[in-house]
Amino acid sequence: MSIAPLLRKVFLLDLLKGLSITFKYQTPKETQTEQYPQERPQIADRFRGQPLMKLDPVTGDSLCIGCNLCALACPENLITMKSERDPVTKKKVMTTYVYDLSRCMFCGLCEEACPTESLKLGQGYEMALYSREGMVLDRQVLEHRTDPEPYDK
Repeated sequence: MSIAPLLRKVFLLDLLKGLSITFKYQTPKETQTEQYPQERPQIADRFRGQPLMKLDPVTGDSLCIGCNLCALACPENLITMKSERDPVTKKKVMTTYVYDLSRCMFCGLCEEACPTESLKLGQGYEMALYSREGMVLDRQVLEHRTDPEPYDK
């Protein structure tokens, strides 16, 4: 073994070179820290967050027609829906709708499969809970959720 590699190992020159590169990028002008609760991050327009069900603005009823396409499109099988035919109008009417948010990977396939665009993945991202019980959402919860208000400084 020659003397040059031995001296590099003894004086830890490779380690010092790596540390110098690391500390070079730690100047205050290079930091990307966000002060989260006070300063909210900018959310992209295509972000998929908390699920919402749209209501008809005129009648206030759900836009869902009970076709079950969202449940069929979901790769995780987390949407369960039941619908019945209305004897008067002969149309399907959704009776129950359950969305298990704890297993959702926010792929957006359920949103794309909906023919009436009643299901939407909104901009909300603050959905953390301490247990999974609150992650199973029913029809009433989905219909009365709204997109979060934009944060102003």
